[in-house]
Amino acid sequence: MHPFVLERPRDLSAVLALGAQAGRNDAPVEYIAGGTDMVQLLQENVRRPDRLVSLAGVLDDGIEIGPQGLRLGAAATMAEVAAHQAVIEQFPLISQALLNSASPQVRNQATMGGNLLQRTRCPYFRDVGYEACNKRVPGSGCAALDGENRWHAVLGTSDDCIAVHPSDLAVALVALDASVELRGAGGDRSVPLSDLHRLPRDTPHLETVLEPGEVITAITVPANAAGLRSHYLKVRDRASFEFAVVSAAVAIETDGGRIRQARVALGGVGTKPWRLSNVETALAGANFEPAVLRQAAALAADGTRGRGHNGFKIELMQRAIVRAVEIAGARA
Repeated sequence: MHPFVLERPRDLSAVLALGAQAGRNDAPVEYIAGGTDMVQLLQENVRRPDRLVSLAGVLDDGIEIGPQGLRLGAAATMAEVAAHQAVIEQFPLISQALLNSASPQVRNQATMGGNLLQRTRCPYFRDVGYEACNKRVPGSGCAALDGENRWHAVLGTSDDCIAVHPSDLAVALVALDASVELRGAGGDRSVPLSDLHRLPRDTPHLETVLEPGEVITAITVPANAAGLRSHYLKVRDRASFEFAVVSAAVAIETDGGRIRQARVALGGVGTKPWRLSNVETALAGANFEPAVLRQAAALAADGTRGRGHNGFKIELMQRAIVRAVEIAGARA
């Protein structure tokens, strides 16, 4: 592990003062909250900061529901949010996604903000023994393109990176039109969660729109997402503590036996959480006949690109959408 200095600032202003040094190549600075991902990256020498700034006790950990919707402090843990009764009742998609994530031990420690910023599980990124990883070493190449890429993305890829985004929570939040509140040296701003993560293009090492030193302070979900019939379906290789091969977050409003509006996002298949507006449009006004749902779900394949081992995901994700819509529609 690369040696580093651990800073424990007392308030957010002190955090931001230290974070202002994050853009300096001679003294890289990074943040740590729950540490469930960062500690692994440090141990594996993937991240090599000279200074690590702890966010413990600095960020809001509140869970609030009001007329404007849901507000989650960035320091609230996954376990706290998943078990919150109002979240379960009004925003069940979030609770379902969280309970399908990680293990109980990790959920007790990991924060909401940290979950959104976790790094890809691409083995070529995580193992520094592989030299070719543009996300870890810009310009070095992408070993996954012609390597073992069963876990990799089929949407939003480029010739420089096909690493899949790992967060279950982010997929559910994108489907619910959530936003993140950010604070940095330039003040506060709000960014739609669908815009938080960048496509890799030719700069896969730039994963989010966060400015150097900027932190997530809260997550907000609008009130119009409350009470929708929803389901988070996760297809994975084993029943627990496993990342998605394919996941589908679906929230629908029904009118009789038809879908009035739908929100659909996918995980496990995109380089970022993937919202499917074309599928949503096709589902609006549709009934729940399997053939109708399959026709709408087929639009999810638009723009996909398989890379040998991961081509099966293109069909699987369509089936996941159909099943998630059927389950959501059957909920009272």
